Amino acid sequence: MGQTDPAPQQRLVEYVVDRVLDETNTDTKILVLARQDGHLDSFPIWIGSAEGHAIKLALDTTLTPRPMSHDLVKSFMEHLNVTVRRVVIGDVKNSTYYATVYLENNGVERTVDARPSDAISLALRTRAPLYVSEDVLARRNTANLESWLAKQDVKSSTKQPEVQDSCVIRCEGARKDDVDLFTETS
Repeated sequence: MGQTDPAPQQRLVEYVVDRVLDETNTDTKILVLARQDGHLDSFPIWIGSAEGHAIKLALDTTLTPRPMSHDLVKSFMEHLNVTVRRVVIGDVKNSTYYATVYLENNGVERTVDARPSDAISLALRTRAPLYVSEDVLARRNTANLESWLAKQDVKSSTKQPEVQDSCVIRCEGARKDDVDLFTETS
């Protein structure tokens, strides 16, 4: 964790999480950000399946029986009186994005390097704003992005949930006694 650099400020554009899509060819997710100011501009980031799940939980404000990792970090921060001021996706190298989480405690702002998926998951849980630097926006490749994202939306919406399918397959041959073993009684 370092103190904020007094270097010249990057020009930033505010984004919000628009949606998380299933990447149909791999076991990854596509996190789609949208500009906060209403300009039509999508910013996709490929992330892992677990990271996508954590972001979906935060988007849906789903409470889990036990705290997830990002909920635990948020709890630590609350107990230590640390607040997330903002998250900035400020660099891209070899098609990999880099994020910085800006934290404040007792009037001192510090920065922490983070993967964008973790930084965004934490920002959603703490209601912190999310920014992308204009430099990163200028260096990304957006050729045919909107039409490609629309195709991904269609593929994601037609995909059947795997959990339901596997449950149906496993339960078809079950006897009533087997099902009763897993049924909660009051």
